[in-house]
Amino acid sequence: MKFLITGGAGFIGSAVVRELIHSTTHEVVNLDKLTYAGNLDSLESVSDHPRYVFEQADICDAKALARIFREHQPDIVMHLAAESHVDRSIDGPEAFIETNVMGTCRLLEAARRHWKQLTMVNPEKAERFRFHHISTDEVFGDLDDDAPGFHEQTPYAPSSPYSASKAGSDHLVRAWQRTYGLPTLMTNCSNNYGPYHFPEKLIPLTILNALEGKALPVYGSGHQVRDWLYVEDHARALIKVACEAEVGQSYNIGGHNEKRNIDVVRMICALLEEMVPTRPGGVAHYADLITFVSDRPGHDLRYAIDAAKIDRELGWRPRETFESGLRKTVHWYLENPEWWQRIRDGHYQGERLGVSA
Repeated sequence: MKFLITGGAGFIGSAVVRELIHSTTHEVVNLDKLTYAGNLDSLESVSDHPRYVFEQADICDAKALARIFREHQPDIVMHLAAESHVDRSIDGPEAFIETNVMGTCRLLEAARRHWKQLTMVNPEKAERFRFHHISTDEVFGDLDDDAPGFHEQTPYAPSSPYSASKAGSDHLVRAWQRTYGLPTLMTNCSNNYGPYHFPEKLIPLTILNALEGKALPVYGSGHQVRDWLYVEDHARALIKVACEAEVGQSYNIGGHNEKRNIDVVRMICALLEEMVPTRPGGVAHYADLITFVSDRPGHDLRYAIDAAKIDRELGWRPRETFESGLRKTVHWYLENPEWWQRIRDGHYQGERLGVSA
């Protein structure tokens, strides 16, 4: 089949593209606007592959979307394009509404017109068409320490402009399925981590700041809890859902790895003590660089995913534990400085970015 991946140059999107090209026989059309978080360096291993095509376009551009659907005739749309950094949404919420809500609306309309045309000219192709929307566990709000994890029927209670915009896009997808019959699928994931993660996020920022002897910023007390999902496990789950799930289904995807932010930072420091014992600038211990900063407004305290449904119905479960995945992640950043140095040497030096999680 042919996949149209929106946001395919981003962190999760590029992992999906690489998995599709390296591990399947499907074709891939990567649609990405190439904003600050879109990086074609993450796709160097597939850029010349005959089953891969790149289209630079904005999901808010209805004319560009119409052309891309007409020319490429996708079987599956996997919608990952989104503004996704919570701190940025607090500083400038309008861009999040435009991309995550209006962009999703325009993409849904382009997909609906494509699907309707298929029903008339190629009913067999129309029957297998799917619109798979990828969302976040943050739409559910946060949890008390002893509460069970989010499940697929958990009521929405977003806390930030980012999560509110993602909740809005989720509701649009469900409405297009119920009102127009568009064959949609939905997944909500927990915090991803792994190779090619943009350096403003907690785990890569901690690794890179530690290597440079810079402060390791942690919000508040660092006791916020997140469920961590290795990005390559997530990519495999998304492909399984897109290819095997029944129309209208939604699945929560998690890593079964609840960790406090402060513990994540300390685990990274411990791995670096082992892997890079020569510390920068006379630092006695990497953990000495930990710096607690003022907490984010409205910061959610705990996220946790109940991923029983996708295990039960589709047989997916993560291959990586947090310990194995984090070790792979730290090793990847140590082995690939040419990737992250191009970003760190540009607009994002990490002074205030990346403490989120």
